[in-house]
Amino acid sequence: MSRVLNQPDLVKPALRARVQEAMRELGYVPNSAARALRSRRTHIMGIVIPTLDYAIYARLVEGLQRRLLHHGYSLLVATSEYDLPAEEDRARLLIERGVEGLVLVGDTHHAELYEHLEAGGIPYVNTYVYRADGLHPCVGFDNRRVSADVTRFLLSLGHRAFGVISAPTAGNDRASERVAGVRAMLEEHGLALGGDAVYERPYAIASGREGFRYLMQARVPPTAIVCGNDVLAIGALIEARAMGVRVPEQVSIVGFDNLEMAANVDPPLTTVDVPATEMGERAADFLAARVAHESVLRSVPIEPTLIARRTTGPAPHAVGPAPAARGLRARSRANAR
Repeated sequence: MSRVLNQPDLVKPALRARVQEAMRELGYVPNSAARALRSRRTHIMGIVIPTLDYAIYARLVEGLQRRLLHHGYSLLVATSEYDLPAEEDRARLLIERGVEGLVLVGDTHHAELYEHLEAGGIPYVNTYVYRADGLHPCVGFDNRRVSADVTRFLLSLGHRAFGVISAPTAGNDRASERVAGVRAMLEEHGLALGGDAVYERPYAIASGREGFRYLMQARVPPTAIVCGNDVLAIGALIEARAMGVRVPEQVSIVGFDNLEMAANVDPPLTTVDVPATEMGERAADFLAARVAHESVLRSVPIEPTLIARRTTGPAPHAVGPAPAARGLRARSRANAR
């Protein structure tokens, strides 16, 4: 039986079939814990994601799990609810359960967590972030650059008054970098993003609605609103309709992530398509290679794409020459529904 389980290719097909049939009749299930003790291997990887409420992380986990199965690993999942101390606690629990590698979201984590991983010789990789010369291995994209490219696209449409609806930026490098990208691109064109032009709340439809109301009450309301994700953007779109503000004739709205609902709201949402499934697959390949002591790129870039749908258009009363749109690869979906 041992050879059938562990080295099936060395057993003649007829004998292997008889042994497997006997195992099924007896209801035999291999003891993975005992096998792990003997081999000092668990063949389990772990991931700590911020939340299970947001579909983009489900796509990340799906890609990761599918590719890990291909490499012979199973996956344990934990959530941190965007809380760094909780994230460290969940990561330690996964390590205690014997994970051989760990996937994290973002680049900002407690120093003690990094130290614990390094001391234990546990391979790890950060996702949703890319720094070619960073201190930590990563699979993802440069949030600041992508957000700056979105802003450049809106500038090319003539927009000069901007607002941002963001998740809380404290302890969330993805959110803070996206806000920083908008600010940097506006400054490059002689414009400013004031503190009152940024509305921070947790990812939720209601937060997007509140943020839109807040921004539109400004002395000079924005004609373009960049949202930290599609959930916030769809909330803003709902509130625009409730307030009688026409999109995109009076204000353009851009999301981030390209969730399924983004193409199905009215009007369809302009957004950044983040290839989360691919990101999970590449993270799995990275960890499997590291555990096998194979050579692997330390920083793996994933390229998002701007999908231009019908929530963006020329600015009303555009003033001055518009800069050319470039940078982030764009696909036009102007008529998508």
